Amino acid sequence: MSTERFPCLKFPVFRTLGRVNVVEAIELRRTYRVTTGAMRRRSHDVEAVRGVSFAIGEGELFGLLGPNGAGKTTTIKMLITLLIPTSGSAKILGRDVVKDARWVRERIGYVFGGERGLYERLSALDNLRYFAELYAVEPRRQRARIHELLDLVGLKGREQERVEGYSRGMRQRLHIARGLLHDPPVLFLDEPTIGVDPVGARELRALIASLTQAGKTVLLTTHYMFEADSLCDRIAVIANGEIVAQGTPRELKAGVEAGSVVEVEVFGIDQPSVERVLALDGVRTAVVEEHEQRQLLVVQTAPGVELTHAILSQLNGTTVGRVSSREPTLEDAYVQLVTAA
Repeated sequence: MSTERFPCLKFPVFRTLGRVNVVEAIELRRTYRVTTGAMRRRSHDVEAVRGVSFAIGEGELFGLLGPNGAGKTTTIKMLITLLIPTSGSAKILGRDVVKDARWVRERIGYVFGGERGLYERLSALDNLRYFAELYAVEPRRQRARIHELLDLVGLKGREQERVEGYSRGMRQRLHIARGLLHDPPVLFLDEPTIGVDPVGARELRALIASLTQAGKTVLLTTHYMFEADSLCDRIAVIANGEIVAQGTPRELKAGVEAGSVVEVEVFGIDQPSVERVLALDGVRTAVVEEHEQRQLLVVQTAPGVELTHAILSQLNGTTVGRVSSREPTLEDAYVQLVTAA
């Protein structure tokens, strides 16, 4: 991929904010052996992560973005000692995640999105008591620590209720409290706001932002680009198991902001129409987004060209609604990066 369009690709891999590197991934690779076929079974290797390198500075909130199957979760599992790298290395607080796995586990927290990881028939208080024992939190410290966390995540007064009666947002806040019980300096958040309603997601984002203010180093994965844009100090985009860009949200957006984005509300668009739009001179990407009852054709154009009429002329047979032009967002930069990978 060219570095001219995305100047952030030119930056050294371990450029941080002038802080000590707390998390380091150095040419991480992970290969799986998979078997296919029912009658004639065949095995072959799949390289899920292919030479991933990045570093996270102390107190930094770092985003790892990528489509499903890009290698995000595999990368995180290697960093948190759940998977051994096929090659390469990773360090947390200067210690190797393979050689010093137990030491590393005592100093990291892992929070994932979804329903798993909590005991629904227990109260939030009993869940935290149980996990405090697993995390070996000192008995004389447990009570105070649990109440500190209940207050931090906004569950004070609801801690005696069973988790089965909690909303998705409340469960996610309890997940974060669980991950912080042993007061780890490093926290991994794997899609923490997935499936949470807008109000709950906003509260969770405020909570996540407060973690770095408290001195935590955070790695965040999310599919919500506006969330990454508002929260992350720096971002790495991963596609097909490789890092395709790194930089601040502003630096990533700079790769497309010289052009513009044309949005066309369409109904019943077909693939040949999209391909005709893509073939136009000056069109960088063209993607159809599904929005309930309608579709949105999002076209990124090169600088200095006006292509609205040319785009509409390629949509013969398609019902067209609203047409608008806007400045690029982080989502536009992300789409351009992963589609070019």
